Amino acid sequence: MKDIKAEIVSVGTELLLGQIVNTNATWISECLAEQGISVYYHTVVGDNKNRLTTIFSDADKRSDIVFITGGLGPTEDDLTREAFQKLSGLEIIEDEATIIKMEQISAKNNRTMTPNNRKQSHTFKGAMVLKNSVGIAPGIIVDYNNTLWIFMPGVPPREMKAIMMEEVIPYLTRKLKLDAVIHSRMLRFIGIGGESQLEHELQSLISNQTNPTIAPLASEGEVALRLTAKANSLREADKLIDGLENKITAIVGQYLYGYDQVNIGQKVFDLLKEQQLTIASAESLTGGAFAASIVDHQGASEVFNGAAVVYQSFSKAKALNIDEKLLETHGTVSKECAEAMSSQVKLTYQSTIGISFTGVAGPGQFENQEEGTVFISICDQDNSYNTQKFQFHGDRKTVRNRAVKKAYEMVYYQLKRE
Repeated sequence: MKDIKAEIVSVGTELLLGQIVNTNATWISECLAEQGISVYYHTVVGDNKNRLTTIFSDADKRSDIVFITGGLGPTEDDLTREAFQKLSGLEIIEDEATIIKMEQISAKNNRTMTPNNRKQSHTFKGAMVLKNSVGIAPGIIVDYNNTLWIFMPGVPPREMKAIMMEEVIPYLTRKLKLDAVIHSRMLRFIGIGGESQLEHELQSLISNQTNPTIAPLASEGEVALRLTAKANSLREADKLIDGLENKITAIVGQYLYGYDQVNIGQKVFDLLKEQQLTIASAESLTGGAFAASIVDHQGASEVFNGAAVVYQSFSKAKALNIDEKLLETHGTVSKECAEAMSSQVKLTYQSTIGISFTGVAGPGQFENQEEGTVFISICDQDNSYNTQKFQFHGDRKTVRNRAVKKAYEMVYYQLKRE
């Protein structure tokens, strides 16, 4: 099975400035993976003819297929064609069918087509012009120097996607006789202690990986493994991944909570729903972030009864009826306060589970507790407590976000034991 090397060049200064997120390259990569085509490089380059030509020259030396998005519009800074002409020497010509289409659209809208709009019809002599069913600028395929060059509009993305699905993929399937797929599955873990610990546990599998491959991916408070297989069919790729997954779960399966796009919040929500349980939150330093994340899910009213955002000491006493002597004796950033909050919010909102957050988001200490100190307490249906103290690092936002993620982890394992 020949490995076809592809790369994607995204053109536009706005991408470099961060004004637009480069979603096109991600989408094209996913699309190509389904066809068994490996993407080796992603490049973003601004609207500069010389830099574009340099990038194209590099791509010409290393790739079998080069996908270019952007720089095909009517303005002076749309220089993709001109840069490729500088590399290839191919003559730029007008595509008559595109000119006719533009004239018809202008007439329909009672407008006169401006001269610069004709630039969108430009293609290369001998090139294959790709129909744009949802826009004006066509795509272009050029077979030059044993490399396939595929040019598509960059914005709006729907034009690129239409050309890719309706024109490019059928062309590649015919020309390359594609007989492979690249398929991935994401395994999501929580509670294992981080990416380095997961890698340590799976070192023998990672060191000897071939097909499928294993790629650890870290995110805040959890870690994932992307398993990727190349095979002649999706069914065969799934079978290869199944075999590797079985080896992984035999080692660290107790930490696996979900697959692909499922996140820990969704998993906890689903478990609450399945077990017909409800939850309420009492939140100090998190300021309602846990409640907000729960109600993001459709059908939240089935599992979420309410929240009390009790930031100050007096609000904890008034809103949740917490004994002021307890607060004076132990402080608001304490195990005792956290447990009083979780039990009282459970009672107040008549839920089966109460969860509470109290701590120091920073900057600086509070009540002689270091910044990043967080107590999370769960009061379950039997009025038993699971209360833990954490020391998170980072700014205020990071501490608060990590507290919410850790709470989901605690609730998840609590529900798994039920």
